[in-house]
Amino acid sequence: MAVTTDPPLAGAVDPAPTRRGLRRPRALGAWAAVAPLLVYCALFLGLPTWALLYEAVRRTDPATGVTSFTARNIAESWSGFYLTAMWGSLRLSLLTALICAVVGLMTAHTIAQSRGRMLRQAVLTASGVLANFGGIPLAFCFIAAAGTAGEATGLIRRIDPGFALDTFTGLVLVYPYFLIPLMVLTTMPALEGLRPQWREAAAGLGGSAWDYWRHVGGPILLPTLLGGFVLCFGSSFAAYATAQALAGGTVPLITLRIASVLSGNVLAGQENLGMAMSLDTIFICALMMAVYLPLRARSARWLDS
Repeated sequence: MAVTTDPPLAGAVDPAPTRRGLRRPRALGAWAAVAPLLVYCALFLGLPTWALLYEAVRRTDPATGVTSFTARNIAESWSGFYLTAMWGSLRLSLLTALICAVVGLMTAHTIAQSRGRMLRQAVLTASGVLANFGGIPLAFCFIAAAGTAGEATGLIRRIDPGFALDTFTGLVLVYPYFLIPLMVLTTMPALEGLRPQWREAAAGLGGSAWDYWRHVGGPILLPTLLGGFVLCFGSSFAAYATAQALAGGTVPLITLRIASVLSGNVLAGQENLGMAMSLDTIFICALMMAVYLPLRARSARWLDS
């Protein structure tokens, strides 16, 4: 038996074009909403990065004044005492990030488990302030509080006789002051997102506290913990003012070396080499963010599910 369909009624409107017509203004509205952010990123992030890249591959012959494009600046930025400064920054960043990740996670867990709402708000507010309290004010506070012959310095020198604020150990002591609050702010939402029902379910199934953290809490917090570690690493790696005020040129760090080259304290006419080192730091920070963002997204999916 043949199946027949009724012809479309006169004046009927096909719904597909209507949906497409509605979808197009919504897409245009979304692009219009994000356009200011894109313009901001292009002007204040894209153009400076492009300028660094352009200057990093340029070199001017001091004898003839002829400018040419070469990769020599980038190669020199990974050799000699510039490489030593890069390794110094990497070593300082890894050590301080590891310390702050452990201490910050323990602090955030303690605050998340406390029942005092006022205490939690006070800690979060203080963390938001202290996470941005770096640079010259932080260095001055430590110099005024500890100095070179203070009581606190004397106590530390009983353990480490060579301790001073203008050494590598001194920077390791100072940097956690603004990195631990940053770690607390990063991990607190994930700790607050752990549901009590998960712990109760684990206990109901005969699991211990160790089993809960090993199979439930740990895997959920691991992306956030690694993301906080990466964020602390990037903040420590890019810090300049605190190290400059405390250590000056006594500790080889890449940010201090860039400032010396750009100001001509090492060799005159080496500004392009400073641009190449700046490009190296941007590359390393971009790698850190490339690791941080997927970890953050994975932790958010766990907590929202």
